[in-house]
Amino acid sequence: MKRRMFSLPRIIATGGLIFSSLASPARAQIAVKNQGYVPFSEEPINYRSEAHDPVAKLQEKLDRGQITLKYEPQHGYLKSVLEQLAIPVSSQTLVFSKTSFQYKKISPQEPRALYFNDDVYVGQVHDGKVLEFVSFDSKQGAIFYILDEQKADNPVFQRAELDCTQCHVAAGTRNVPGVLLRSVHTNPSGTQSVKAAAFLTGQESPLKDRWGGWYVTGTHGNQTHMGNVVVEDPEHPDQLNRAKGSNVTDLSKFFDVSKSLIPDSDIVAHLVLAHQTQMHNLITLTNYQTRLALYKEAARNKAVGETATTLSDEARKQYQGPAEELVRYLLFSNETVLEGPIVGSSQYTREFAALGPRDPQGRSLRDFDLHKRIFKYPCSYLIYSTAFDDLPSPAKEYVYHRLFEIVTGREQGSEFARLTSEDRRAIFEILLATKPGLPEEWSQYGKQVHLARK
Repeated sequence: MKRRMFSLPRIIATGGLIFSSLASPARAQIAVKNQGYVPFSEEPINYRSEAHDPVAKLQEKLDRGQITLKYEPQHGYLKSVLEQLAIPVSSQTLVFSKTSFQYKKISPQEPRALYFNDDVYVGQVHDGKVLEFVSFDSKQGAIFYILDEQKADNPVFQRAELDCTQCHVAAGTRNVPGVLLRSVHTNPSGTQSVKAAAFLTGQESPLKDRWGGWYVTGTHGNQTHMGNVVVEDPEHPDQLNRAKGSNVTDLSKFFDVSKSLIPDSDIVAHLVLAHQTQMHNLITLTNYQTRLALYKEAARNKAVGETATTLSDEARKQYQGPAEELVRYLLFSNETVLEGPIVGSSQYTREFAALGPRDPQGRSLRDFDLHKRIFKYPCSYLIYSTAFDDLPSPAKEYVYHRLFEIVTGREQGSEFARLTSEDRRAIFEILLATKPGLPEEWSQYGKQVHLARK
């Protein structure tokens, strides 16, 4: 059953994880039906076609009567949705800058709660009208949904795309449907100070520039960040009292924590979120550019009556550029150096690492370091995602070969200088043992190394 698509009025977002950078009057929900221009809606991307992301699959189960969503007065459908989508409550991060189309209800006293797993992001505003979702389709990237918070006999995830894509196809999302994190200097009301800089947050961002407009719990030594504090001097908003907001483990002094599922906004979840959002965008970018290159190549060949057996240099260049960027991000080549130890305040660290998979030595790409870097073995766990697996063949082959060159030590470029020989070997062995579908050169090399060690 195809889901209906809707459009909502737009506002420029101020910070946080931007799901639907939209605004509406307090009582408004759906403004107009699907109409107008949506980027990538034509061939070969067909963004408006039927999606097969986790939320769409959940809706299919609801339609077939296989599951039901449970409603509770305080949190509506939130707990039930998180359970059905396998999103841990410990992933909760809290943002108090005025983001989302429910911005009027967001403030430092009423933060918005965000939850996520490898594929889906969920946002809830206290006493809000709808739950907000970004769900990643393996071909189309970010798909946007809302779910009415009012109790209903047949709750429906409604796809919202038009105004979402106006903000969610932008430089911060690599110009494909995606998500982004922003760190802003936030006034006591939750609005952004227009007199101070805002920052796009990724794994390369210094901690001192992160989490403006967010609550952050956990300990992190002498490092400071922009979380947990608001602008005190409107004329000098950049002069934040970072020390006041650092190493906070109890948020009850800021707001009534009983309104959230848990009293935490875990720093480790924040670190993972910063990595994951741009990783999702790079996978989508590589997917799109490869499909566009292949489509253009096929049209050119058809026009001249040729059947090409190899791709042109122009076509390869179009997808190899983003694919190379994906490889570097996958291996954390631009990751900022941490000054740990960093310790979270919830069960997130343990629950995230427990998801595996693990090799025969018990190692996993989900194992944390949290001293000098996020992960012990610096290769993104999203290599196991369906979005990565569904990359078009030319791009995936390119990424796998480049990874092979790097983790076997054949590539010693400066971009990967921070990868020690031990890092490279561990990544190779973990992937060889846990990642299905690796090219033959991986297994052949593995056999050679095994024989050599004997």
